[in-house]
Amino acid sequence: MKIVHPLKPIYDKNSKILILGSFPSIISREKNFYYANKQNRFWQVLENVFMEEIDNKEEFLLKHHIALWDVIHSCEIIGSSDSSIKNVKVNDISFLLTQTNINKIYVNGRKAYELYQKYLKDKINIEAIYLPSTSPANAKYKLNDLLKAYEIITRI
Repeated sequence: MKIVHPLKPIYDKNSKILILGSFPSIISREKNFYYANKQNRFWQVLENVFMEEIDNKEEFLLKHHIALWDVIHSCEIIGSSDSSIKNVKVNDISFLLTQTNINKIYVNGRKAYELYQKYLKDKINIEAIYLPSTSPANAKYKLNDLLKAYEIITRI
């Protein structure tokens, strides 16, 4: 069954970096917000690398000039498993670049990186920087490993 991405991108005209995931998990789709699964370490990583508690996630992102969206517009997916994704249609992220100051793109996870490289890199002409997935399924990366990798986003 094809599922259409239900979340709007988070950004404003001052956004300087874009973080792209692959596709929202079941929990994120149900809660209508990015990385809503408490087991996903995305928000914990951001709190740690910026050394700041997050009260309002959207305000936090905008304060730090971070735009957030996903590579996939629609796909077939089983549960929340990136490895099951097929029949992908990607989001058109080019409008974000015309309405913001985005000059760096980071991708959260291997699937997002692969899809960016395959469908968006040549259209966007910005090299994406791979970051390891914050998903609980990526158990080989401990929190400290993620913090070291994600520290790069603080250098805007």
